Amino acid sequence: MNARQAKKISGGLLLASAVTALGGCATAFDPQTDEASPLAPRVQALVDANRAYPRWEDFPRSTDPLPEPVEVAARVDSLRGSGTDLAAEAARIDWELGDPVAFANEVNSRIDAQAVAPVTAETQAEVEAFAARTRQRGTAPPPVDRGPAPR
Repeated sequence: MNARQAKKISGGLLLASAVTALGGCATAFDPQTDEASPLAPRVQALVDANRAYPRWEDFPRSTDPLPEPVEVAARVDSLRGSGTDLAAEAARIDWELGDPVAFANEVNSRIDAQAVAPVTAETQAEVEAFAARTRQRGTAPPPVDRGPAPR
């Protein structure tokens, strides 16, 4: 008897919470515009003008004839062929790098072969000295002594 009553109570609570949740959702689709806002008339005019959904009759008719089913099938086959060609090209790519040490040496040799800009060849000490000089130039000068105050 208690189990049956507990089921009724839990079912009632579930139903009440569902009705409350749906009631809250219903107000979300009917937002109110703040009447005190200076834009309220414009917002309401835009809402009223765009309240109806477009109908199929409202869309312009196309003057181009629809493609025949044979032509659509040919286009689909062409796309399938292109996809097959692309998959074959991707399969031919050697995705393995091989020996990682040899790969790193090859990359380092290509980097070393390129000319280095003088600014990138500066050492850490040179960079720190430049930063110190820049900070020193950026400090405010000492205040000017204006002498005794006038009486």
